[in-house]
Amino acid sequence: MNIVVRYFASIREAAGTASESLDTEAGTIAELRTVLLALAEALAPGRAVRMALNQQLVHEHAGLAEGDEVAFFPPVTGG
Repeated sequence: MNIVVRYFASIREAAGTASESLDTEAGTIAELRTVLLALAEALAPGRAVRMALNQQLVHEHAGLAEGDEVAFFPPVTGG
């Protein structure tokens, strides 16, 4: 299936791109995250990463479908 992946903040810097279109066999965001590890260590398990699917925050076990948009970004803090 083909999906769009968007990266934000420090994850974008680590990936070297803001977004990309990918053909993937990943069935969940967790599986996609594993596939992308070669691209950005910032996505490694244990790292604090927020995930969105079609502009909705989700957990990493959310399923993927053709044409989905996935976004990865670090947690945001403020003060």
